[in-house]
Amino acid sequence: MKKILFTLLILSSLSVQAQVKDTTKVDSSSLLALPDTVRKLRSSLPAYIPPAVFITYGVLSFPVKAIRNLDHSIYNDLIQDVPNFNYHIENYFQYAPIVMVYGLNLAGIHGKNTFIDRTILIGMSEGIMALTTFSIKKFSHRLRPDGSNYYSFPSGHTGNAFAAAEFMAQEYSEKSIWYGIAGYSFATATAILRVYNRDHWFSDIIAGAGFGIISTKLAYLIYPLFRNKLFHDKHSDKTSIIMPSYSNGIAGFSFVKQL
Repeated sequence: MKKILFTLLILSSLSVQAQVKDTTKVDSSSLLALPDTVRKLRSSLPAYIPPAVFITYGVLSFPVKAIRNLDHSIYNDLIQDVPNFNYHIENYFQYAPIVMVYGLNLAGIHGKNTFIDRTILIGMSEGIMALTTFSIKKFSHRLRPDGSNYYSFPSGHTGNAFAAAEFMAQEYSEKSIWYGIAGYSFATATAILRVYNRDHWFSDIIAGAGFGIISTKLAYLIYPLFRNKLFHDKHSDKTSIIMPSYSNGIAGFSFVKQL
């Protein structure tokens, strides 16, 4: 069990090391700063291999009996070793990478994007991840190990944690690989705790990790395609502005574009 979980952390870290390098200017400390363009934060091809492997493994747990037997074997080992384990700190761990990103910015260590752009990016990432995982949960109809419901596959907590970890890696891995490793460590801990708490099978968390990483990579791939067009047109002197808004107890962003 320990060897398998350690392998999960190693494979996740490969995604951090494979981030594409870019020498464009770094983040601005101004919350309302809007650069002319958003950096094209595309990952290199090897960075897509770990999440693709994770998702494939999870999907194969349905038709491949050996993989499903491993799920039950790990579950049985946990029942024998830690029968009373019930610590749901992963409910907080899953958000740790996001908190660290904004905390680092407040401390003066700026990442690749401005506050607004990075906030939209993580919003897109979480949206893609949530839509994907919750749609698959209803379709897969897998019973959780604790028997509470049939929304076991894939793990939403794990997907959320790895989406956040990839977000931190994208924003800060160029400054130091340790930022990305720190984010992925929290994500891996989240995944492990989901299994220990009998909320998910092992294949559930593996698939969740893959969907989480892919969701953030897609957000960073898609966002620049419309963001640069939306806010900057080199052939025009028309301007756009986006700023935080608050109305009737609801916080959000207001966007104005000169036509």
